[in-house]
Amino acid sequence: MRAVVYHGAREVSVEEVPDARIERPTDVLVKVTSTCICGSDLHMYEGRTSAEAGKVLGHESVGEVVEIGPAVDRIKVGDRVCVPFNIACGFCRNCERGETAYCLTTNPGQAGAAYGYAGMGPYRGGQAELLRVPYGDVNCLRLPPDAADRENDYAMLADVFPTGYHATELAGVQPGDSVAVFGAGPVGLMAAYSAMLRGASMVLVVDHQSDRLRLAEKIGAIAVDDRQGDPVDQILDHTRGMGTDKGCECVGWQAHDSEGHEHPASTMNNVVRSVRAAGAIGAVGVFVLSDPRSPDTLMRKGEVAFDMGMFFQKGLRIGAGQTSVKAYNRRLRDLIAAGRAQPSFLVSHNLGLDEAPDAYLHFDERADGWTKVVLHP
Repeated sequence: MRAVVYHGAREVSVEEVPDARIERPTDVLVKVTSTCICGSDLHMYEGRTSAEAGKVLGHESVGEVVEIGPAVDRIKVGDRVCVPFNIACGFCRNCERGETAYCLTTNPGQAGAAYGYAGMGPYRGGQAELLRVPYGDVNCLRLPPDAADRENDYAMLADVFPTGYHATELAGVQPGDSVAVFGAGPVGLMAAYSAMLRGASMVLVVDHQSDRLRLAEKIGAIAVDDRQGDPVDQILDHTRGMGTDKGCECVGWQAHDSEGHEHPASTMNNVVRSVRAAGAIGAVGVFVLSDPRSPDTLMRKGEVAFDMGMFFQKGLRIGAGQTSVKAYNRRLRDLIAAGRAQPSFLVSHNLGLDEAPDAYLHFDERADGWTKVVLHP
């Protein structure tokens, strides 16, 4: 099968690799019809992780079931499914509690597994023609009859829509809340969109990419361009000096200022400064255990200079971490099916798999108009 293969920093290619196949009785084999490039993939693409050469990339996949293992009961050949990026067994302690992002079975020695990602187990990714889905009855979300016609919407269920929603869940966004979202990438835009679905009265989105800020305005958010001044001051101006009720950190450790300088702690501390006293924060931007290539001495060890003093003084609450996609994907699917949610507004490019290397290049450069890429094997 053809697949996108990582070879080193900024080196990916589309090449022939052995076909994915049924390996265990509980496996499902999916013919991938859509697979996205995620901002998280760029961490590996830039050589900022421990990803090994030869890894098949991709963790956002939609497709058609073409084969099932003999122990698969619920999923049938011919079903159109979306596959969560985290791989769960369904029966360990964490999975039984709904924390499928922290499965204790699928990546021995670490809580959590994923497709095609550094440190998340031996699983090949979905930027390929075929994808093996372990524990297929658990991990395949069956899609409704309109799946083929609205595939770009349903493809967002593999990661970015649930992850953005998770940020608002961690922050406890309630109807009438004001919300500051730092980062207008796909996850940040989905956090802003989710905040609106939850009834937020005001959503402010901070970034310095004009195309992404335009998308934020398109969905009814207030664009805060940090090229125009301190984003915290701008947020305080919009909230009569009080700050927002809730905040979402959707950037992570590779945060950059408007001049392109990297500051790993900047967005996290700006969220702390932006949220009112007794407010809450949801942090879903990726932070890693180490990054030897970071320009920040602390971040090389997986640490940041967090403004604990202000966090404590304000009495803030914070929740952080990867989303357990299965906690949200069914209900978000149903919002899409009912026409209440259209997350495909993110999608800027629908491309063939062979165009992946060029797409990675443009997406990594934050080229104007490259907001979300969907590849179609």
